[in-house]
Amino acid sequence: MSAVDVRAIGRYRRVSPGKARRIIDLLRGKSYEEARGLLLTMGSPTAALILKVLESAGANAEHNHEVSPEDCWVAQCFVDEAKPLQRWRFRARGRVDRIKRRYSHITICLSDEG
Repeated sequence: MSAVDVRAIGRYRRVSPGKARRIIDLLRGKSYEEARGLLLTMGSPTAALILKVLESAGANAEHNHEVSPEDCWVAQCFVDEAKPLQRWRFRARGRVDRIKRRYSHITICLSDEG
C-alpha cells in the first residue's frame, strides 16, 4: 500500500499564530482519533478552530483518497502568520497607535503510513 498524504488548510483564521502554535504542537505525531479527542476536550476557542481543519483533513482523506481517517496520523502540522488587519486607536496629544489584529493560516497533513 502506498502512502497517502492528505492536507487541509484553514486560511485567515482569527487567532494569533502564537496561540495556535501552542495547541498545534500537541498534535504532531498523534493518530487522527487521538488528536481529535485531545482537541474536543480542550474547550478553548482556538482548539475549536484547529478541530475544524483537522476534521476537514479527515474528510479529504475519506472522500478524495478513499482512506479511513481512523487509519491516519498527523504527519505535519504548522501555523503560518497571515496578513494582519490594521486598526487605529487615537491617543492623547493628537497621536495614534496601530493595533494589529493577527490572523493565521493553519495547515494539517495526514498520512496513512508511519
